[in-house]
Amino acid sequence: MENKTNKRQGAEGKAIWLLKSLLSAYVVTGILLLLLTLLLYKLNLDEGKVTGGIIAIYVVSTFVGGFVAGKLAKFRKFAWGLTIGILYFGLLLLISLGVYRSMQGGGANILTTFLLCAGGGMLGGMVS
Repeated sequence: MENKTNKRQGAEGKAIWLLKSLLSAYVVTGILLLLLTLLLYKLNLDEGKVTGGIIAIYVVSTFVGGFVAGKLAKFRKFAWGLTIGILYFGLLLLISLGVYRSMQGGGANILTTFLLCAGGGMLGGMVS
């Protein structure tokens, strides 16, 4: 009986780690997107610089999420960071599909974004 309770608490604890890590990644995303918007408004950035900024935001946000996951998990940090990166990308993809009702960009762009998110999360987990 006690073993089942410990397993349940362990699973609930992992779900809490994931939610905290994803929340931290999306908070960082929101802050950095606001900063990018301010820079776009003040400096009249061209499309290439804005695209580069968005890519940097993906990597930094998933890095922070992976870092938080690694700190909370304390074991297999890279795997937890990778999980956060994949979940971040999945949520990003669902939000994009909900807003645009179609896939924006080609398959190569989606794959690149996936690899950047997964890699950023895994790197954050490894560094933690």
